[in-house]
This record gives sequence, structure tokens and C-alpha cells, in this order.
Amino acid sequence: MHRIAVLVLDDFATLDVGIPGQVFWAARDPEPLYELVTCTPGGRPVRSDAAGYSVVPDHDLGVLASADTVVVTGVHSGSALDDGTIDPSLRDALREAAARSRIISICTGAFVLAAAGLLDGRPATTHWRNAEHFGALFPRVRLMPDVLFVDDGDILSSAGVSAGIDLCLHVIRRDHGSEVANRTAKRCVTAPFREGGQAQYIERPLPDPSGTTTAPTRAWMLEHLGQPLDLAGLAAHARMSVRTFTRRFREETGLSPARWLTLLRVEHARHLLETSDLPVDEIARKSGFGTAVSLRQHLHAAVGVAPLAYRQTFRTPPHLPVIMQKFGETSSDLAKRES
Repeated sequence: MHRIAVLVLDDFATLDVGIPGQVFWAARDPEPLYELVTCTPGGRPVRSDAAGYSVVPDHDLGVLASADTVVVTGVHSGSALDDGTIDPSLRDALREAAARSRIISICTGAFVLAAAGLLDGRPATTHWRNAEHFGALFPRVRLMPDVLFVDDGDILSSAGVSAGIDLCLHVIRRDHGSEVANRTAKRCVTAPFREGGQAQYIERPLPDPSGTTTAPTRAWMLEHLGQPLDLAGLAAHARMSVRTFTRRFREETGLSPARWLTLLRVEHARHLLETSDLPVDEIARKSGFGTAVSLRQHLHAAVGVAPLAYRQTFRTPPHLPVIMQKFGETSSDLAKRES
């Protein structure tokens, strides 16, 4: 079983600690896919001043040596945030872990990774409120302050707080495919995929009192992914000028209409590749890319593989066509159990 070690430090951000324990625990197919352990420096209790309680871990930093993935949770204070330094023993333990394991940070956990020198020359993100300070402390890191998370292969980072959920679901999707990730999201009662970036959460003046929004048009776009959708037509659907629609769309999602649409089309294509036997040409048409060549280009840009390679990686093995068949359940039985 894939072992995840969650590293918790003094003055920890409470939700950051709870997210990996809940989300990865909920990932099952149908048996648990991850084992989680929690550690602190020296195995000592650590306290959250914000919440007024302490965490007493089962492990010290030695458990990092047996972890397949290490999750560094966020903190509200400490030397990593103050001056960009961490204790040498913690720095060395993280560097050793990074040499053999996948490393993930949630929120201000990126400060800890950067202080350990693990993010130099690499892209990363953190909470938008801390982005300017992060950039000043760690100028060698390629900070991306407007995204929900960054996947740089063996090191991943998320923006603030609940963006850790997005990153954990992304990791599950990367490890086991969209179906497992979607079931995990359903179990956690959260969206399996959030479009846009954290720019949509940055403090801004109050919105237009007219209450005009692009939400109905975005919902309509989701129902018509396979059809040609141009900016002028979308603006007309929203009853706005192209300029107003584009500005308001970016304010509400953090992305341009074209980028938002492409992300959703890629996600739909991935779902079809995993769950259907449709030819790649048909999937390209249904997801709105038109041709297999276009689908191949966009999928490769998103996940680094071609459609057939993606399907071979994430399709259920032939001897287990669907989980419900393995357990002798009908579709009706499964629907009743899920409800």
C-alpha cells in the first residue's frame, strides 16, 4: 500500500492537517489505496495556537524514510515564514525524503519546502496572501500565485487551505484515474474538479450591484462541450458585450473563457477514455476538440501522454471490467448502495 507521511509543525494550520487524512483515507477501489501516518520533529506534540489544541503524533521524522509520499502541511508562524530558515535536522530529513519520495506541500507548507532548498528553480504556489512575502524570501523559486496547485512531477504544491483538497484529488486522479478520484470527491462531499485559480479568491472591491454573472453561461457550456463555442456566441448567450463577458468571466473563475473551456474539455476526454470504448476520434468530437490530433495535443499538454497511452494506464484491467461485477452487484444494487 502507498504510504503517505503527513508532517505537522508547531502552530500548524488545522485544516491543512485534516485534509490529507480525510481525502486519501476516502480513496478506495474498493479497498483503501493509501496508508497514512503522522509525524513531527522528535515525535513531540505540536500545537495550533489558532485552534487551541495540540497534536500528539505516533512518529518522528524517521518515518519519512519509509514514505512513498510526504505531505508538508501549512503553518501560521515560525522561522520558515519569518526569515526563510528551518532547523537543520528537518531540512536534512526533507532533502533525504525528496531523493526517493514524492513531496507535497499544502498552503504555507511551501515555505518549509523552499527553506529546505527543494523548490529552487522549480514552479510552486502558496496562499495568495503570502505570495509577495514568499517571493521576497525565495527569489529562486518560480512562484505561480494565481493557481490552485502546481504539479511539477515529484514535487507538488497547493494554494491556501481548501486548495489542498484540489491537490489531493489531483494526486489520486494521477495515481488511480478519474473514476477513483470522482468517487473520493463524492465521499468527501466536494467538487471533483474546480475550474480556475486562486485569483478568483483574492480580495477585490464589491461586485457589480446588478448581480450579472457568467454562471448560467458556464453551466450551458458544460452541457455543450462537444459543440463549437466561440467568444462572440458565449457573450451573446450571457447578454453581454465580448469585452464585458471576458472581464467578468475572468473575475469569477480566474481564467479566460477559452482556457476554462479547454480544461473542462480535457477533463471530459479523460473521463471518456477511462470509462468507454469509444474510438479516439469519437472522443475528440464529443469533448469538443474536433480531431484526434487536437485532442492528442491538448491531452499531452495537460498530462504528458497520448490518448491511447492514457487509456491503457487508467482503464480497469480486463479481468475486472467493473467493480460491481467482481462483487456480484447489479447496476441497480450499486445505485441503491451509493445512495
